Amino acid sequence: MKRIFLVDDHPMLREGMLRLIEQQPEWQVCGEARTSCEALDAIPKLAPDLVMMDISMPDKSGLELIKDLQAVLPGLRVLVFSMHDEMLYAERVIRAGAKGYIMKGAPTDKLTTAMECVLAGGLYLSSRVSNHILKSLSGKRLTGEVGQVGIERLTDRELEIFELIGRGKTNAQIADQLNISSRTVDAHRCNMRTKLALRDAPTLMREAVLWVELADRPS
Repeated sequence: MKRIFLVDDHPMLREGMLRLIEQQPEWQVCGEARTSCEALDAIPKLAPDLVMMDISMPDKSGLELIKDLQAVLPGLRVLVFSMHDEMLYAERVIRAGAKGYIMKGAPTDKLTTAMECVLAGGLYLSSRVSNHILKSLSGKRLTGEVGQVGIERLTDRELEIFELIGRGKTNAQIADQLNISSRTVDAHRCNMRTKLALRDAPTLMREAVLWVELADRPS
């Protein structure tokens, strides 16, 4: 029996995943968490065969959670299931230690295929993402939206702060949530404006809000 742990802050989505998993005779849900802190506390104790998780969490970033879990359970199989564009996040979560990425709008059969692949020890990415990574490795750049190319220049921490800015968090709130200083947040803001070619702080905030709204839009 393969034991699966669910990490998502939306109860309805966890319920839907639970029902899907219960339909598989050799799978079972061994635990659930709605925050990164809850997950980091429970998962090492349960040592599941697979962790299904989102990357947008109410406390710590899912990217940081993946890294933390890999530190305490090296080789833990993590499959990210998120609404965020795979072209932006898939490569990041693989670098962090996850074994796959699938978007929440994917058909049920593709979701189960992704889970089976990761449970079997494989790596799951869509053909779209795989082609993108191969072209990047060969030194070629994909053409696409300018905003997408710009966002790809951000580090994982900068992307995390960019999202928090888009969700209306102040410098003090961001510093408190990420356990860093307000001065460090300011430095990241400055770096982001440079990388994204944005002239001032209000422009950065507007772009962050627009990006979050687009990311949260149902598929």
